[in-house]
Parts: sequence; structure tokens; C-alpha cells
Amino acid sequence: MFKVNIERIGDVAVIHCGGRVAQSSAAFRLRDAVTQQRDARMILVDLSDLQSLEGGGLGMLVFLQRWASDLGIQFKVFDPPAFVRERLKQVRSASELEIAGMSEVLFLLGWEPKELWQGFRRAA
Repeated sequence: MFKVNIERIGDVAVIHCGGRVAQSSAAFRLRDAVTQQRDARMILVDLSDLQSLEGGGLGMLVFLQRWASDLGIQFKVFDPPAFVRERLKQVRSASELEIAGMSEVLFLLGWEPKELWQGFRRAA
């Protein structure tokens, strides 16, 4: 089962994905979630809870990268599991997808790692 949740943080849309993108209906749900974010400056697709990604889902990510680029929207995937990273390396067109690391995501969301660490130390 594929789950998708949308969160807006300023002009950044974060699309949290979980479960399996094994059927075309899941890939289309991902497409619909992303294409609803036309007014975002950036779309960040969180793949950390993904359990399976088949060819249709991989193709959809490539399509969405191009769709966002055509609209001037930055599109990045975040924290893909190792098996997804491996699939991205194997498919040439998918290797163009930008993968954001944690520090980059924190910066893009306007959260400085130093500020977070100081806040954590005060709370402890």
C-alpha cells in the first residue's frame, strides 16, 4: 500500500511517501500530489519510508523532475533507501534526479543546523 502526505513549509512542499510504489495507481497518486504544488518554489519528495519502487514509480520520478523544471520549480528527492539509490544509478535518466542530504534540506527549509543543536542543548 502506498501512502502520501503533503506538508508545506513556507514555499517548500514536502511530499512524504511510504509503502510501495509497485502499481501504476501509486505512481499516479504521487504524480497528483506533486503536480498540485504548482505554487511551490521547491518540491522535496521524502522517500525515507519507501519499501518498494518499481519501474513505473521510477519513471514517474523522472517525469516529475522534468515537469517541475519546466515550471521553474526545484525538485529533489530526500533520503531514498539504499535499494532506491541503486535503482537510480542503474537507470540513466533517473540518475539525473537530485538527491538532497540532511544538511541541505535543513538549509533549504531555513533551519540552520547550529541553531537546531543549540535549541537541543537548551532543552536537555
